[in-house]
Amino acid sequence: MADLAVSDLVVGYGPVRALRGVSMRVPSGSIVAVLGANGAGKSTLLRAISGTLRFHRGSCQGAVTLGDQRLTGLDAASVVGRGVVQVPEGRRVFARMTVDENLRAGGLGRSRRAYAKAHEQVVDLFPVLKERARQRAGLLSGGEQQMLAIGRALMAGPTTLLLDEPTLGLAPLMAARITETIKEINSLGTSVLLVEQNVAMALSLASHAYVLEVGEVALEGTAAELRASDEVRRRYLGVADAVEGTLETRTLSRWS
Repeated sequence: MADLAVSDLVVGYGPVRALRGVSMRVPSGSIVAVLGANGAGKSTLLRAISGTLRFHRGSCQGAVTLGDQRLTGLDAASVVGRGVVQVPEGRRVFARMTVDENLRAGGLGRSRRAYAKAHEQVVDLFPVLKERARQRAGLLSGGEQQMLAIGRALMAGPTTLLLDEPTLGLAPLMAARITETIKEINSLGTSVLLVEQNVAMALSLASHAYVLEVGEVALEGTAAELRASDEVRRRYLGVADAVEGTLETRTLSRWS
């Protein structure tokens, strides 16, 4: 297990700069949240880490490392091979393939023993995937597709999981179930970098969080500090009458 680190990351799509000198760290075994409005650069950050940026015609400067391994410039398959796997926004399962075929796709290249162990873990986390093994993925509900997308990623045996809006569009009960599953995945030793529009949920899971604004880190701190920050409460938690002066820490100074 190793820390995932992003250092001075600059990402552009042609002349447009989507990230501007972003640095952050995901300590081994932790959950770290990335918050921000639409267009802040959250999904771009995950693309740059996972090696999928090139699919979106983006360019990248700076460094992404996992321990002493440099991930910058690697293709997506090589990043997965080093233990960093992304679950993209919108689930994106292989709709015409069965549930079992989707899981097998996630475990391609692994030994039989490793595949069997991962498969057992996935169906323990999501029993419905075992029940629907022969059903086409496109016929699953939105929540079940999200379970399949996460399960497929886990089949690769990640040490770090990148989750992009895992509860987006889900009913509250299903969103709560996904939240509990993220906790369980982390408890088994997998680090998680979580991009999530449900800020209250994200801060309940994470130990540390970063807020992106227009491609830059505007704020960072422990989840407890951000929950207590008046500015975060007003902007993202819908609290209009937060008491002034709740916290005055160095990490929160950029919005003071």
